[in-house]
Amino acid sequence: MIILPAIDIKDGRCVRLFQGDYAQVTTYDTDPVQVALRWQEAGASWLHLVDLDGAKAGYPVNVELIKRIRAATTLRIEVGGGMRTLEHIEQVLGLGVDRVILGTVAITNRDLLRQALERWGERIVVGLDARDGLVAIAGWIETSQVTAVALARELSELGVQRFVYTDIARDGALTGPNLKALTEMQQAITSSLIASGGVSSLADLQALSQSGVEGAIIGKAIYTGAVDLATAIGEIER
Repeated sequence: MIILPAIDIKDGRCVRLFQGDYAQVTTYDTDPVQVALRWQEAGASWLHLVDLDGAKAGYPVNVELIKRIRAATTLRIEVGGGMRTLEHIEQVLGLGVDRVILGTVAITNRDLLRQALERWGERIVVGLDARDGLVAIAGWIETSQVTAVALARELSELGVQRFVYTDIARDGALTGPNLKALTEMQQAITSSLIASGGVSSLADLQALSQSGVEGAIIGKAIYTGAVDLATAIGEIER
């Protein structure tokens, strides 16, 4: 299982939101580039970048910062947040990142998703963010009436090769991942699955590793020191 340290960018800073709430922000570092280098030194192979300003605005905002992170590191990078058109996707992929994560548009604009998959294939990842099993959109501000499992099944059949699944109630809460929901998701799809939200300990990562997911995104736990990234990578990815 791959461990993907997360860098969430808001106002040019490295932050964490509690359960996706823009009013509950903790700033961990004023320089996301230095944070990326720190995670690279700890042994990370991938970086999970979220443009929180972009997610709220509906278009990529922190483009220059993503470009700087790309130039400063040798990490493979996936970026999510605010990509609602083919031009947005092309712009972000053009920064040299490896893949982009689509959230809102995967639900609201199936034609766009289909075209993106035709053009970029595996470089397109769909982020499924769920609140009580229902998919949330628009930077988690709105909750739809679609269940995450049903949507994952449908999009897997459409050709999506990889999903990132986040349980919003656990995001930034350090309460452990939702293994039951992840298992249901894996049974519904033939695609790869990356788990996000709730990782609070090495034991959580080991449980995720045993669940068969391809990767686990870790955020707050490495910023608070609850998990040492280098140790975790040594244990889990060895």
